[in-house]
Amino acid sequence: MVAVVKRIAISGYYGFGNSGDEAVLQSILLALREEGERRGVTVEPVVLSADPALTSEMYGVRAAHRMKPAEIAKTIRDCDGLISGGGSLLQDATGVMTIPYYLSVLKLAQLLGKPTFVYAQGIGPVNRRLFDPLIRSVFRRCRYISVRDPESAELLRRIGVGKERIEVVPDPVMGLPLGSGERKTGAPYAGATAENGAPVVGVSVRYWNPDRSELDGIARVLRLLCEARSVKIRFLPFHWPSDAEASQHVIAGLGEFAASAEIVRDAAHPQQMLAEVGRCDLLIGMRLHSLIYAASQEVPLVGISYDPKIDQFLHRLNMQPAGSVAALVPEKVAEQAAALLDGRDQWRERTGPLIARLKQEAHRPAQQIIGYFRP
Repeated sequence: MVAVVKRIAISGYYGFGNSGDEAVLQSILLALREEGERRGVTVEPVVLSADPALTSEMYGVRAAHRMKPAEIAKTIRDCDGLISGGGSLLQDATGVMTIPYYLSVLKLAQLLGKPTFVYAQGIGPVNRRLFDPLIRSVFRRCRYISVRDPESAELLRRIGVGKERIEVVPDPVMGLPLGSGERKTGAPYAGATAENGAPVVGVSVRYWNPDRSELDGIARVLRLLCEARSVKIRFLPFHWPSDAEASQHVIAGLGEFAASAEIVRDAAHPQQMLAEVGRCDLLIGMRLHSLIYAASQEVPLVGISYDPKIDQFLHRLNMQPAGSVAALVPEKVAEQAAALLDGRDQWRERTGPLIARLKQEAHRPAQQIIGYFRP
């Protein structure tokens, strides 16, 4: 088989130090490489990043600055196609300019005659109806569209993108493997049990409510858990430094149990953080990708919702959030956490087939994209 070389630009929320988004990028890069090797296509990625030097160093790929129009235009002009995703790119909750930015990158590629692909995106919320015709126009010209949940597919359908053109797939991070130097220790799925035999509870928090009530509620959850049993608490910051500061806020609320808590500080690479999550016996998480990491490593998880994307992911595991930033009952969350610690084997038996399916389907977008270039 004669090898085909294709240079593909990748647009997303990369280079900002967010472990979840960096995991998305790593997952896409690995999936494209694996599928390319299988089909005889050598993929040369060029990532649009807020920190091109860091992205190049971390992943060994070329990168261009995502906010320099001349660099973006040259990158796309020199490429054979453009991938937009994954992550929650087309939403206007974080700012009015987010949707126009990502659509403009796609539109530029289309104007330059490049095939465009939407890779496992979470669509929405789209609160401003003025964006609907823009999304509809750009997406109708994409060669392939995949979204990470049925709710995103339904939103696109309402906007006017044909349902038959949309493939629902898992978040790319479900397909992220552990790094070659990483492994879970001990018995299957119980690798992080502390030296004193206590289970390890991973915690991923972020700032959300102005009054920090969600963090105070989680501190109360952890205190209740510590009062009922001996546990080791490990905070896993997915976005530095803000998540580390949020973790410190929770630790300050643990009172006499603060000594049982620590913050993981040396997991900059997504696969390092994946390994850290895999060493936990339970994960209590606000960050979406902390929950996805846990599921991929078959670590029982408790989700605290601040965004519909949390609920949507949990639904794929036939689960519901234990609480939300707007309505968190610490006693209820602590009860669910304790039940999962006691019933880890039953949870894995119940969710294992669903997780296996999600992992298998996570490579579908890469298969479709490589198939476009090498039918």
